[in-house]
Formats: sequence, C-alpha cells, structure tokens
Amino acid sequence: MASSWVDALLSPSPLVLGITVIIALLIPIFLHSFVFRASGLTTLPSILLIGPSGSGKTSLLTLFERGTQAAQTHTSQAPIAVECDLPVGKTASSARYRSEHDPANLTTKKFLLIDTPGHGKLRHHALDNLTNPQNLRGIIFLVDAATLSAGDEGLRQTADYLHDILLILQKRMESSSGKKPKEIPLLVAANKMDLFTALPAALVKSSLEAEITKVRTSRSKGLLDSGIGMEEDGEKDDWLGEVGSKDFKFAQMEEFDVLVEVSGGNVAGGEPVTEKWWRWISERL
Repeated sequence: MASSWVDALLSPSPLVLGITVIIALLIPIFLHSFVFRASGLTTLPSILLIGPSGSGKTSLLTLFERGTQAAQTHTSQAPIAVECDLPVGKTASSARYRSEHDPANLTTKKFLLIDTPGHGKLRHHALDNLTNPQNLRGIIFLVDAATLSAGDEGLRQTADYLHDILLILQKRMESSSGKKPKEIPLLVAANKMDLFTALPAALVKSSLEAEITKVRTSRSKGLLDSGIGMEEDGEKDDWLGEVGSKDFKFAQMEEFDVLVEVSGGNVAGGEPVTEKWWRWISERL
C-alpha cells in the first residue's frame, strides 16, 4: 500500500502537478506571514532626531506625533521612539507611483521618529543608533538658529557635535569592505526661525561650516602635537571631509555618499513652520 502511494506521488500526473503548485505558492506566503513578521523584519523605517540640548527636539517630536505643540517640555534623559504618520498631502518616495487608493499607502506613510538626549554625557545614545542602525532612513540634526552667531558658545557646541556625527557617517562609508552600507542623509534643521535673532538658513550653513573648520583644525593640531603626522592613517581617519582642504564645506561629504541639507523652520511660537522638514522626510521613506 505504501509503495503504491509513493509510485503515485512520483508519477507525472495532474494530481501530483497540482499539489506541487499549491505547495510552491503556500511556502512564500507562510514565510512572509509568520516567520518574517515574528522575527521583527517588518520594522518601520526610522528617522533619528539629534542635536544639542535646548534646540527643540522634544517639541518637534510631540508636534510630529500628535500634530499639536507641546505645552511644556523637559530635557530628555533617554531615547524616545514614537510612531508618526506623514501629513495629508505628503507621499512617501517609495509610494510615489502607487494609486492613491492602494491599501499599501497606509503603511508607507508610517515611520518611527527617535528622539535622543542632547546633553554631552548622554549623546552616546545617538552614537549607538548610528553604529547599529535599524532601518534608519535619515538623520535630522536640529539646531537653535538663534544661538549660532559668531562667538556664541552655542555655535561652538553645535559645530563640535555635528563634526562628530558627520565623522561617524564618513568612517562608516570608508570602513565598509565589499558591499557599501546604505546611505544615511542628514538634514540640518534650523529651528526657531520665528525669533528676531535667528540666522537665515544660508547663514546657519556658512556659520556651521566655518566653525567645523575650526574644530577640524584644532583636533588636527592636537594630533600633530602628540606626534602623529598627516602621513599616519590615524590622522586621515579623523579628518572630516576632503583631506588637506583649508575650509570645510558640507558639499565635501558627498564624496563619502553623505548628503547634507540645511533648511529652516520653527516648531513653537505662533504657527509651526515645518513644511520643508516634512518634505525631506517623505523623500526618505
């Protein structure tokens, strides 16, 4: 009896062919529905929100999550991840050619916004997300545009932090062997543009570039004083941007597949202005 069943299964018959087709169709469905989802491979794309303390990160997180301004915020002590939806009228880049009635559009409009503490002693949380990114699509580096005038302590601290973030992204692309890691673009979001003392986005860009040049030069001099020359690999690894260049420019990061953009807006104070920031996010999803 058993041998007759084996012979029947192995013989080229319509029944065997039908069973084979059904099994071949069911296996991918089973793997997608149970195995992949159970293993967490369907995590939402994420946007990392970083920047110095007082730049308005928690207010931006609340605004993007709830659509309302936060009445009162406090300095974050640990990372916070919230699920956000693209606003009406914004379409994710991956769904640009889908029909507006396609149910898949509901998924492409969702993403995780991860807020990280800006205090110097807690910035390791942001660095952890960069060294081990989980479906990370981009970084928003939020700055207070009213504290970036020449000579301000806020400008020095902001440039110092941004220098470290860009250097990590640069090393990430340089150290890859074989297949290059996925690009992680960075948006410098100049917040508090509603204030009279805030710098325009163009001046925010040039001020940060000039201050990062000073940071880069200072750190390079420190290495030289310690006996490490430009011919040493250690010096090249810690040089941000084009090696040997006199002035740092964000455009130099394109050589390392790190695209940096600067745009202004404001979270609090009257009507929030975040249109450019939302557009940048939608292009990354």
